[in-house]
Amino acid sequence: MSIYPNTPPESDDLYLSEAQPASKAGSSFLAKLWQRLVNLGLDKRVARLGSVVFTALLLVGVVLIMGRFYASPSGGAASAELRSAPVTEGANAALAVPAFVMAESDTAIDRQISLHTILPALPRTEIITYTIQPGDSLFSIAEKFELKPETILWGNRYTLGDDPHMIYAGQELLILPVDGTLHRWSAGEGLNGVAEYYGVTPEDIINYPANHLCAATIGDYANPNIAPGTLLVIPGGKGEFPDWRTPRITRENPATAVNVGPGACTGSYDGVMGTLIFTWPVANHYLTGYDYDPDANHFGIDIFGEMGEPVHAADNGVVVYAGWNDWGYGEMVVIDHGQGWQSLYAHLSTVEVSCGQEVYQGDVIGTVGSTGSSSGPHLHFELRSDEFGRVNPWDFLQ
Repeated sequence: MSIYPNTPPESDDLYLSEAQPASKAGSSFLAKLWQRLVNLGLDKRVARLGSVVFTALLLVGVVLIMGRFYASPSGGAASAELRSAPVTEGANAALAVPAFVMAESDTAIDRQISLHTILPALPRTEIITYTIQPGDSLFSIAEKFELKPETILWGNRYTLGDDPHMIYAGQELLILPVDGTLHRWSAGEGLNGVAEYYGVTPEDIINYPANHLCAATIGDYANPNIAPGTLLVIPGGKGEFPDWRTPRITRENPATAVNVGPGACTGSYDGVMGTLIFTWPVANHYLTGYDYDPDANHFGIDIFGEMGEPVHAADNGVVVYAGWNDWGYGEMVVIDHGQGWQSLYAHLSTVEVSCGQEVYQGDVIGTVGSTGSSSGPHLHFELRSDEFGRVNPWDFLQ
């Protein structure tokens, strides 16, 4: 580029070509100013200076923006942490990391964790006792201890005699740890014979913890080292029920029940015949104790009733038993309906009919009670057929 003002620069063709149209226009002050700078050779210097000024202004703007950010509430905390963080002296000192501080919140939930191991309950292996409460039945007691009703009965065979009607409030029962039966060891018994009777193996008896027997010292199975009178739990064992049912009592020969109790009738009777359509003997149609369960030696249903509530004849017929029963039924009435059918009403508080009396469906024959072997007021009701035996009343009541 020439140093002379009137000589165009050799390497500035671009600037000249852009300036010439503006010079020709002559109407712009900036264009004239720029042309003058070009002519003086100052155009590149001015361009460099402008670039430097622009960069400086940009840096100043960035610094101002960052300053405002760190001065704000959200950024100030971090800035304060950085400013307050200790710095290790020395040329190679590293910047210490500020401690983390959890921000407080009014909505935070303070939880206290309590961890512990839940230990499962060990299964019971020993025999315990239970005192019968008013309103209890073998079914409710069995449910309480998660056993079968027959297990409660078989576990107390030496006090109940396998008769579920022999329980009463305040009586103590033995509760086996598992379903099965109880056996009292007698002198001269052998393990093989006892196990076979209950349907188990000798090892089932020896190895059960509650029996406290040892296979190494049991000795000969035919004459084992078991003291007479020892009570043994027979897990899974099944007993046999004696027939505690009252005999068939008919209008033709009611005297067959003379050994049952003083309520037995004598002679023979004629009278009205039943329809064999049986209705509920009390107002309530639900149970309070036992259901029909031959496996538990219970061949009737225990219907809920209030003490003194009227009990009605389920069908037409003739009374063939009226009074006390010695086999656990307490005050009892039996009606013969003819055609081989009888109905039985037990644990009554009062008996309102007499031997040989004709009754009709719905007539009052007594009141609800808890006499005999009973733990609370209810009506024990049975239906019997010469052809079908003791039937389930649920299948016939309407």
